[in-house]
Amino acid sequence: MKLKNLYILLGVVFLISIDTLAQDRFTQMQNQLQLIAIDNPGLENTVDLSVNGVSLQEFIRGIANANDLNISVDDGLNNIQIINNFSNVTVSDVLIFLAKRYQLEMEFVGNIISISKYNPPPEPLPPPQPKVINVNYDERGDLLTLDLSNDNLVDVIRKVTSVSDKNIVLSPNVENKKVSVFIQRMPFNAALQKFAYSNGMSLTETDDGFFVLSELGDEKVLTSNENEGTKTSKEKYKRKNIEGLFLEVSNENEISISAENVSIDEVVKAVAYELDIDYYLFSKIEGTKTLNLKAVSLEELLNNLFEATAFTYKKNYGVYLIGERKSEGLRTTTVYQMQHRSIENIMEVIPNDLKQELELKKFADLNSLVISGSRPMAEELIQFLKQIDQVVPVIAIDVIIVDYRKNRSLSAGITAGLGEPTERTEGSFVPETDVNFSAKSVNDIIENINQSSIVNLGKVTPNFYFSIKALEQDGVLKVRSTPKLATLNGHEANLSVGNTEYYVEESNNVIGAQNPQNIITRTYRPVEADLAITIKPLVSGNDQITLEITVEQSDFTERISNEAPPGKVSRSFSSMLRVKNNEMVLLGGLEEKSVNNSGAGLPFLARIPIIRWFFGQRTRSKNKSQLNIFIKPTVIY
Repeated sequence: MKLKNLYILLGVVFLISIDTLAQDRFTQMQNQLQLIAIDNPGLENTVDLSVNGVSLQEFIRGIANANDLNISVDDGLNNIQIINNFSNVTVSDVLIFLAKRYQLEMEFVGNIISISKYNPPPEPLPPPQPKVINVNYDERGDLLTLDLSNDNLVDVIRKVTSVSDKNIVLSPNVENKKVSVFIQRMPFNAALQKFAYSNGMSLTETDDGFFVLSELGDEKVLTSNENEGTKTSKEKYKRKNIEGLFLEVSNENEISISAENVSIDEVVKAVAYELDIDYYLFSKIEGTKTLNLKAVSLEELLNNLFEATAFTYKKNYGVYLIGERKSEGLRTTTVYQMQHRSIENIMEVIPNDLKQELELKKFADLNSLVISGSRPMAEELIQFLKQIDQVVPVIAIDVIIVDYRKNRSLSAGITAGLGEPTERTEGSFVPETDVNFSAKSVNDIIENINQSSIVNLGKVTPNFYFSIKALEQDGVLKVRSTPKLATLNGHEANLSVGNTEYYVEESNNVIGAQNPQNIITRTYRPVEADLAITIKPLVSGNDQITLEITVEQSDFTERISNEAPPGKVSRSFSSMLRVKNNEMVLLGGLEEKSVNNSGAGLPFLARIPIIRWFFGQRTRSKNKSQLNIFIKPTVIY
């Protein structure tokens, strides 16, 4: 409680000192402004200003320019927008107000004022907290738990003695020793023995119940009980003869074993005896194993022993902890960060067998997967993730679209008849011949014919008209576009270019029976015609790229009437091919040809060659269009 009150008092003193420091800072600014106002009378000028949405940097610069002041404003103040209204106040008061309002700092160099954002001094660090010694003792089971990491031995022994009421004495040569160990719920005497051994000390129990810790002298075997007349656990184990087990141990990295239907528990104990290692069992190891391994390490042996079982192991501070996978001390939680793939869809890729007995959570902020559960299962999943976490190629696709269109048409003929009287002859000859002759012009032509020949033709009536038309057209249109696409390996890239036209739909609804009302609704419906290209690339290991290509092209045709929807013709094809990196491929075949030969004229005469051109109209047209697509993929890593 006293320590808590001390912290509160320190916090109050700190807040008061910060407030006092802020007041002193603004007082110093005001005094400095008054001092330089002698040489800079503009600081005492009164201003009337009203601003809205202006950056703080521009506002201060405007005041400086208007009052002949030398003020340097930091660029960081350009992001601060202000809304203020000042009336009949001095420039000094405005600057002090802005410093308080927006936490600004003023530095004075001669008659130059430098204004920037104020950086408050760092808060004082809180006093260091005393390190907690993690020692727990279960009096009912005489079980001791130690979780130590570079702790002072004197503090550890004091804590153990206080929680267990068992006296432990230190020899003078170990009082300044730093110790580390992790032991979970182990009998008190055995836990102290393991603790002493793992930190290079020896433990002796005196006849009066005291424990003495001293430097380790001659190396001795740790036993479950070293009272006189009691054999050590190693001596007891050595006399056992395990049927079906052959074990040869040179060191932890060279173990040879041959076992046939031998208890896993017995194998673990035999290996621990031969290697003189410390281990702790959370529960009895059940099951048998048949295996034959030569020159393997201890970790490889344990992995093979516990594979396809409900048991696993974990090495902590030199002690092998062995038990069921779900045991609290054997679970692990780790975060695996994907380097080259997104975490969003990774859960769909992981096989169900690898997810069993594991809890998986996506952590999108770090593009990571949180894995919690059995250590062997977690390591197996991490190995799988490393295999699929490879660089995904990006394919840049250059597309060149060439649309070639060629058309030729010929239209000619003579039209004559009766209609509205035409007073004059008019029309054009080049580039299109389209001339309308009046009745007077026709009669002049007839009269000239009558004078120069023996034929006597009569005159036409005033409402007679006569016209001649002749036009030949020839055109070539070549459209070229070069869009560029990019996509990940195995994903589609889409390109669509087109037009949209609309037509009207009218619906007539009659509402009401006694006083019917006719409601007409007009709706504009869209019709689209476009060129759509879909490309799905797949990169092989030999620098080959498989392309799945789909091309669809549609064009509008003439409407059958003004109110009808526009006609539409479509062409499409799909292709799958393989190309090398940076190799170009040509896709063609979308070709359309049309020929039109039509005419109108007098019966029978319109069928006679040459003569039919004088007794009717003829139209000939020929159109050809071809679409070529060039595709060039490039792999980018």
